[in-house]
Amino acid sequence: MKKLLLFWLPILCFFFAKSQSTSPSEYSLWYNKPASSILAKNKKDSWQTYINEALPIGNGHIGGLVAGGTNKDTLRLNEISLWTGSDNISGSYEKAGMGAYQSLGDLTLSLPEHENATNYRRDLDISRSLASVSYNCNGVAYHREYFCSNPAGIMAIRFTANKSGAYSGSIGLTDAHNGTVKADGNIITLSGSLSNGLKYEGQVMLVHSGGTASVSNNGISFSNCNNITLYFAAGTDYAMDYSKNYRGANPHELVTDRIEKAKKNGYDALLVNHLKDYKSFFNKASILLGKSTEAQKAMPTDLRRLEAAKTTDPELECLMFQYGRYLIISSSRPGGLPANLQGLWNDSNTPPWSSDYHTNINIQMNYWGVESTNIPECHLPLFQLVNSQLPAWRKATAASSELKTIQGSITSRGWAVRTSHNIMGGMGWKWDKTANAWYCLHFWEHYAFSGDKEFLRKTAYPIMKETTEYWEDHLKNLPDGSLVVPNGWSPEHGPTEDGVSYSQEIVWDLFNNYVEAADVLKSDKTYRDKIASLRDKLVTPGIGSWGQLLEWMTEKKGDKVLDTKDDHHRHTSHLFGVYPGRQIGLTITPQLAEAAKVSLEARGDMGDVREWSYAWRTALYARLRDGEAAHSQFKHLFGTTCPNLFGNHPPMQIDGNLGITGAVSEMLLQSHESEISLLPAIPKEWSSGSVKGLKARGGFIVDITWENGKVTTYRIASSTPKSIKLRINGELKQVVSTRLKD
Repeated sequence: MKKLLLFWLPILCFFFAKSQSTSPSEYSLWYNKPASSILAKNKKDSWQTYINEALPIGNGHIGGLVAGGTNKDTLRLNEISLWTGSDNISGSYEKAGMGAYQSLGDLTLSLPEHENATNYRRDLDISRSLASVSYNCNGVAYHREYFCSNPAGIMAIRFTANKSGAYSGSIGLTDAHNGTVKADGNIITLSGSLSNGLKYEGQVMLVHSGGTASVSNNGISFSNCNNITLYFAAGTDYAMDYSKNYRGANPHELVTDRIEKAKKNGYDALLVNHLKDYKSFFNKASILLGKSTEAQKAMPTDLRRLEAAKTTDPELECLMFQYGRYLIISSSRPGGLPANLQGLWNDSNTPPWSSDYHTNINIQMNYWGVESTNIPECHLPLFQLVNSQLPAWRKATAASSELKTIQGSITSRGWAVRTSHNIMGGMGWKWDKTANAWYCLHFWEHYAFSGDKEFLRKTAYPIMKETTEYWEDHLKNLPDGSLVVPNGWSPEHGPTEDGVSYSQEIVWDLFNNYVEAADVLKSDKTYRDKIASLRDKLVTPGIGSWGQLLEWMTEKKGDKVLDTKDDHHRHTSHLFGVYPGRQIGLTITPQLAEAAKVSLEARGDMGDVREWSYAWRTALYARLRDGEAAHSQFKHLFGTTCPNLFGNHPPMQIDGNLGITGAVSEMLLQSHESEISLLPAIPKEWSSGSVKGLKARGGFIVDITWENGKVTTYRIASSTPKSIKLRINGELKQVVSTRLKD
């Protein structure tokens, strides 16, 4: 029996893999040409850039940008822990201590006889996390497949053709940091260390059928091969551990082991396991918003996205929603680092803003969709990184003269974080004083959506309490007994003032969540009551002369007007309390909610607005239950994307892609006001549709089907049936959830 199984297993794996890698699904980005925006060497570094057009693949650890050239091709390679920099006590953003996320290098391909290709197609099927390139040349049909496997920790590329002996050419590795590159047998290795001593290594193995292969010019040449398979793995000696100075084992053994196991298992088995793993995340949620026209579907994605900014394209909007889920699954997996400003993709050693972790909106926006679209595991790397940085951040906080307590002493409880930080304990630019509390919101939301008391007790509650203690020490009393955050800033806008609405709302949110956490755990009753009292003394944002929500405590500073109708700034920081916070809402604070909408409308949707601004404004309008305005902002986002649908600031950053997923889910489902609301902000252009697998706070999984803007069927399920308030088709009623199937 065992021999029979061993005989059939490879065959079954082969046919299963074939069945999984047929024609792309409706969730495909596709193009009729290779990535073309390959620029000449620039002054800042020697690396060419095509991040705007190449297709991203990743497994949360390593990634690649697929350009898809025919006779010559370059695959940009990334490893998410490849960072320069250190703990950077100075806080300088410009000095070497802050560092930057780095490109690892290039996998190059030369196929000299493939210049005149026809019937070209390059695509990325996000439902399977599988990229491909196909074309005809010299009477032969060629095909390539690319994927990054999380279970195997490798990238795999398969080259096939419909004619035997059709592949002749060469591959090579280029190190982005002038490290050592060496070819030996069928493996090319690059290795070296960065300016901060971080060790790195990457290996690519070539396996071929038919023909020959040999080392040539420190690369590998091959001739008359039937097919070729490449396995790539990479790693660094980074460890998410302050006590070890963020260093661990040399990556050589791990990289070698992954390559050897990949060869042993073979491409087809690796693909089967990859698809099983990836779909266990991606398939948790699905969405239908209507049918696109045949003309829309016939356009390659680089052209179609531009038209979608003008005319509603429902299926492309569904793809954009799922693309955000694809990107976070591909760049943020348990045990690894969280998605940075570019996810894990990077084509430069001097990336914009260091491709760092920006704490005044960007890193948080990356994770807006993970809980509501039912991929909470992707949230875990953020918590792991924050916890790993706390010892360094506490040290820097205590040493800062800018962060003394309200009594003027050094900070002895809690921590703060600057606007930017790396993965080595280092920070840069100015202190974003309430970013610590904003980070705590993510810890709380992970509990709120899951109901996981063990996570709350062991992970979320300690950091929430510590941050609450920090703010207990730093709040300023006004003569009337109210409390304000002193010398706050409304990113990235306006003067530094006491009681800035952005800061007030974030601290209110922290205190409110802490009180609820203490209630759940039945802990620290005396301290819980004290914080509840402090929360209620926090100054609430005011309403200004033209009905707007004030961004500062007053409209004027001297002769200068701070809040004006002509202010079209990209940030809407003072609307944090609407989303992602929950201090302001149409039900609980209708006057403040209306004022927030006045401010939002005045900001407009042109001028200084960026791609991430559209994602945030989509979510804000959704919370204000204006589906038409929310949908309009969503459509504007398409006009700011790159050809590969990456957000185009410019330059590229990923938060708009990830944020829009959370924003769209807010249009379809809300649960922040102690009730589940179905279709709270549905636009007319989504008059009929369905969504499955969205998640509501309390651990509920929600499916909805609707016609003519009205819910026709729904299902709300949880691990154990619970009574809940449900708002449906304008009616609030009490229902009991069904039991989730095991």
